[in-house]
Amino acid sequence: MKKLGLALLMGFFLAGCGTAAKESEFWDHDTMYKNWDHLRYSWYGYKNPSPETGKESREQAWWGKPMEVNADKLKDTTP
Repeated sequence: MKKLGLALLMGFFLAGCGTAAKESEFWDHDTMYKNWDHLRYSWYGYKNPSPETGKESREQAWWGKPMEVNADKLKDTTP
């Protein structure tokens, strides 16, 4: 009985992981990092971002697909 419960628990866990990966579009990419510059920034450069790294990220499209956002629906965070 314990083995059946463990197997069901493992099945639910894997199903949840698969769904999360599908929703995040993880499988649509062949690599985790866009290129070596992106890898270097993600490992070391994120602590001291600069205008140059911002420019590189836009030019090389490091952060995925751009989305349209309706500014009227954003929360106001001003104090």
